[in-house]
Amino acid sequence: KGKCINPCILAAVSRLGHGDKILIADGNYPLASKTADAEKIWVSLSPGLPTVTDVLDALQSIINVESANVMQPSEGPEPTIFAEFQKMLPGIELDRLGRYEFYDECCNPSLRLAIATGEKRTFANLLITVGCA
Repeated sequence: KGKCINPCILAAVSRLGHGDKILIADGNYPLASKTADAEKIWVSLSPGLPTVTDVLDALQSIINVESANVMQPSEGPEPTIFAEFQKMLPGIELDRLGRYEFYDECCNPSLRLAIATGEKRTFANLLITVGCA
């Protein structure tokens, strides 16, 4: 009944519990080297498809999100996608981590699922923590 119909994602999410983490990565993220032992699923279809927000929307129909981390650029303006994340995650403060802090967090054993998208916007990586059912 949810919006997510990808069988690999559904199977992976069924094995997650409260506190486990999911990375929704943009098309630039080094998924193979910066996700340790997490299950990896590539849903990237073409440049820009699907977007990180498309995947977040589908995931939110099957899980509760407890918290979220984003990769904060070291300089320049805040990525516009952060406002989209904030709108999609009302009541959840985006925890901003530097690039290498974000990579370290994604190499933690609590990261159980990493999803690669075709997202072209930079710094569009979102690390979410699964909440209670």
